[in-house]
Amino acid sequence: MPVGHESTDRYGLDRMETWQGEEWVVRQVGGGAAAKHYRCPGCDQEIPPGVAHVVAWQEHMGADDRRHWHKACWNARDRRSAKLQRSRNAPRH
Repeated sequence: MPVGHESTDRYGLDRMETWQGEEWVVRQVGGGAAAKHYRCPGCDQEIPPGVAHVVAWQEHMGADDRRHWHKACWNARDRRSAKLQRSRNAPRH
């Protein structure tokens, strides 16, 4: 599906963002559409079902390379360390 067109699945509209010299497809997922558990690569914490979040992947990658981020983590991705460590209380999914 072309970027910027409404999808027929449970996700929102796609937009393009540049990050680390790459073009990324970014999609907002509403809480009602978030039906599974995901692990945010920004904070390494769980995104539980029912929580609105962002799905992002590099433009040239396939759907299997999508990553689900907390909105705040996606917005702060340039300020986060690449060497995040899981807290002791974090679930291991």
